[in-house]
Amino acid sequence: MAFTAKELAQNEHFLSAILQSAHELMAIYNENPRIASIFAAQQRWLLAHAGYALFLGYPDGPAPALYTGRFIDFAVKHKIASRNTAAAFLKEMVAYRFVRPIAGSSDRRITLLEPTETTHEYMARWIYTHLLVLDALDGGDRLARTTADPASVSRMQPRIAKMILDSESLQNPGVTFALFNWATSGGVVMDYLFSRIDKIDPAADKVLIGPISLKIIQSRFMISGSHLKRLLKQATDLGSVGWAGNSGKSSFWLSRNFISEYWNYQAEKYAIVDTVSQAVLNQPDDSATSGEELVPRPRAISA
Repeated sequence: MAFTAKELAQNEHFLSAILQSAHELMAIYNENPRIASIFAAQQRWLLAHAGYALFLGYPDGPAPALYTGRFIDFAVKHKIASRNTAAAFLKEMVAYRFVRPIAGSSDRRITLLEPTETTHEYMARWIYTHLLVLDALDGGDRLARTTADPASVSRMQPRIAKMILDSESLQNPGVTFALFNWATSGGVVMDYLFSRIDKIDPAADKVLIGPISLKIIQSRFMISGSHLKRLLKQATDLGSVGWAGNSGKSSFWLSRNFISEYWNYQAEKYAIVDTVSQAVLNQPDDSATSGEELVPRPRAISA
């Protein structure tokens, strides 16, 4: 049976697992900052999941197809982004060669788009990382079964995208989590802060993560100094983060409430991935189009 969000939220080993996945994101960011930046804020990774799902076939939707008009309408309908923001995102994806026009399209009225090999690889790795964490919790074989059936990734992703977009919990994760996750590069800054957690005292109101360098964060995650300081100031005013002593020189801390928001959000997301993966892996669709091109070696990415 698939884990529920409640079960994951109550599993003390789950927090350690998702903190490890935060380390994996840092490695991916160093490897490919542009692709990792898509997962650095909620709006961007929701747009990425939406576009990928439209290409594969969004559940209960029209025939699979990704093109500008449909993508923009979908983003507005699901309250992911404004028309201008959605259009700009898709143009950026084309410019960075994460999507490309499909050669030889029979419909001259629209330009059909498809994900490139790089996008297929990183979307698969996003799913792989989640399955790896879930397997670690119960000794399961989700990842092995998924890599053995390459087409399963393309059957999982549209269902995962729909459940994420339909989830009230993920749309309203908590004040501090939302502050970081909806800010430009805020999601990856949040993951960086959580990746620095060594251990947690369940009785403590604050968790120390050691000194942090704002200059290093700015440089590493391509975030302006003013934006980063404003983001941390807002989180500080909420009582969610701060320095134990002198600002910028002492150990930085995260509040227990902030950690709970992060934990609960991840629990809901991982429960969705588990529900979908179990359904797909236990009822393989032999008629599905081969997805071998979607599957790289199983490495990791998180969001």
